[in-house]
Amino acid sequence: LLSILSVVENIYLLVIVTLISVLQNIFFAQKVEKCKNIPISAMERVSCANRNCMDVYPTFLAVMWCAGLCLSQAPAAFAGFIYLLVRQKYFVGYLGQTSQSTPGYLFGKRVIGFLFLMCVVGIFNYLLAHYFGSDYKEYVETITNAASALLLIP
Repeated sequence: LLSILSVVENIYLLVIVTLISVLQNIFFAQKVEKCKNIPISAMERVSCANRNCMDVYPTFLAVMWCAGLCLSQAPAAFAGFIYLLVRQKYFVGYLGQTSQSTPGYLFGKRVIGFLFLMCVVGIFNYLLAHYFGSDYKEYVETITNAASALLLIP
């Protein structure tokens, strides 16, 4: 039981963000389902926005979990939550004019890039610690904790 608690302690924020993302996917699917009685152009926009969000979803989950497991769960979960907000903005923006979705799309790419960078740094730090005995994880975690707040700057 103690080992299970220590595992959960290291991933619970990632689990929460993942569950929120599942709820968001349900919301998107319901929007697609409800648009059966609306004009074709609006229905196509809803369907396209949903499809675009679902295309990036596996990548988002992979980099968020990798960043959280290889480096630090708090900034990875924070970035994941920000990504969900941005994805919501993208989806709603796409329902209006497609140009309204551009800021959400660009911001989402930046968050995915940040999470990917966290993955690479975490793996690199592991390799340094494993092969050379130099563990910089504490320093890198401090930097990523501070850098994750920079994601809030538009």
